[in-house]
Amino acid sequence: MYVSEWENGKRKISEHYATILRQLLGVTDAELRGAPVMAALPMADGYSDLLSRIDSASSISESMVKAFNGQTELLRTMDRERGAALLIDQMTGHLSALEDALSFAVLPSARRPVALALAGASTLAAWQAIDAGAVERAWRQYELAKRAARDAEAPMYLAHAMGEQAYVLCEAGRPALGLELIRDAQRVLGRNGSPRLWAWLYAAEAELCAHANMPDESRRALDAAMGKVPSGPEDRDPDMLSIFLNDAHLARWCGNVLSLLGDDDAVTSLYRALEVADPTFVRARAGIHADLAHAHLTRAEYDDANTHLRQARLLANRTGSVRQRRRIDLLSARL
Repeated sequence: MYVSEWENGKRKISEHYATILRQLLGVTDAELRGAPVMAALPMADGYSDLLSRIDSASSISESMVKAFNGQTELLRTMDRERGAALLIDQMTGHLSALEDALSFAVLPSARRPVALALAGASTLAAWQAIDAGAVERAWRQYELAKRAARDAEAPMYLAHAMGEQAYVLCEAGRPALGLELIRDAQRVLGRNGSPRLWAWLYAAEAELCAHANMPDESRRALDAAMGKVPSGPEDRDPDMLSIFLNDAHLARWCGNVLSLLGDDDAVTSLYRALEVADPTFVRARAGIHADLAHAHLTRAEYDDANTHLRQARLLANRTGSVRQRRRIDLLSARL
């Protein structure tokens, strides 16, 4: 009688009976409470459902992977213009669908394209989590990105995930450990990798060197980044779609690093970057204004610093960036 009532939802399974049933049926509590009890009995072993999901995953077409990547691209554009705070549900659902597809893909020919899509999406999700101040979620999503990149046999995606993950360590107060991770990412690439990705990794290395009070190594890494970045206005890396980097982007990054080093050239570099910055990169523009405030504070130019802090805060509030607002608050405390 109880079984019938449990199945029909007329009676909830008490913890007493749940303990007995979990041991009897060999199921987890979530499986027990989330499905009809009789469906969990040993005579219904679940193999048919498993094989159905495996068959479904093995038949994922090129157009389906393209749709996954298109969704990632849409979320990337929305994040750039509106910030990460409004995208948490969409991003969670997107990652869940990709993970589910990968979990039931058996052969490498089916796994690799899905794993590559998951690596790109989870790296984006992790960066959004950093921006929202959810550091543990960011760390876990970078770990997911790294696993997916290894599954896809994609060293560029693995190196990029490692490089971004280093920022979690830096912002947690361990820039030296983050620097080791970035240099390990460079070793992962070896002789592979696009020029833009190498420029990105060198610039990230320069920034973490600056945070770790290693000015000479920071300047050497900046020089290496400038030597690698392709010339011209194009900023999208065709081999690594999450990388946006050209001379203008790098000028902003150089200004950020130079401001951390207390270099007077930071202001010139940052104003040049501000003039050519893409207005759709709202969070990046907030970062430029914060960098300029930092540079002006270093020169004791408090009125200019205050002007840029106001602009930075306005843009950070527009995107809901917890990370940017935290930095702005720290800079404001120095006025």
